[in-house]
Amino acid sequence: MIHCEGLVKIYKTDDLEVVALQGLNLTVEDGELMAIIGNSGSGKSTLLNTLGGLDRPSAGQVKVGPWDLLKITEEELVQYKRDTVGFIWQNNARNLLPYLSALENVEMPMMLSGKTDRAYAKQLLEWVGLKERMHNKLHQLSGGEQQRVAIAISLSNRPKLLLADEPTGSVDTTTSDMIMGIFRKLNREIGITIVIVTHDMTLASKVDRVVAIRDGLTSTEFIKRNPNITDGGDLIQSAGRNLNSVHEAYVVVDRVGRLQVPKEYLTALGIKDKASMEFDGERIVISSPKSLGGSGNE
Repeated sequence: MIHCEGLVKIYKTDDLEVVALQGLNLTVEDGELMAIIGNSGSGKSTLLNTLGGLDRPSAGQVKVGPWDLLKITEEELVQYKRDTVGFIWQNNARNLLPYLSALENVEMPMMLSGKTDRAYAKQLLEWVGLKERMHNKLHQLSGGEQQRVAIAISLSNRPKLLLADEPTGSVDTTTSDMIMGIFRKLNREIGITIVIVTHDMTLASKVDRVVAIRDGLTSTEFIKRNPNITDGGDLIQSAGRNLNSVHEAYVVVDRVGRLQVPKEYLTALGIKDKASMEFDGERIVISSPKSLGGSGNE
């Protein structure tokens, strides 16, 4: 569904140039439910905006399904955003029209595409648990209910990919769990690919795969070994250390075989510009360069 290779995004102003993505690699399979985590400024929202067709990539490769987002025309981009991708923002105001009912909000993207289907709009609101609230105006709905309306809106044109930017960032824990339950249900029942961007490590235990982004680059992946386990354990405290049996950590390898080792790991070992590497037939051991008469840290 998604393939990024060496993806670069540079924002330019008159006197400033910011490299938000600096050669990012990412592959997402069709039908995955996965999360992208990272601190503020790591590039995760820029990646989501690029995948959503809101930002144009500067260089590299980025493909979503049959679409090449580096070469796509403006006319094709409109079609892509309308038919292929659904977007959910943390800020409900970007998804919702306050003077319309929940049902009318869900129907609006359909009207813009000329494919109004009231029965499907009602079904979407039932899926997100708002069957009894679909005729209410937005001011009559709680924040969590509004976010669920936003999820229904994002699915109104039957997209193949759903992108969610901090979808639980402005709701309480109970509502957050409910929203994640909706995502899991949609992923399993209709097979839609869902990518969630978040800085909340607790969400990492509720998806099947997590990719960490640091400084505009993908670094570590965590694969859930048992999809029935929902306890995030030590993952909440650490993105890459002391992981319990819930997740298995992987370091990303790019196309030419380079390992993208997290910077903090290298710092902890005192590795700067080069490292010692040994292969014992089963494992590759990376350590700080060994000095004369002593051994480096592993």
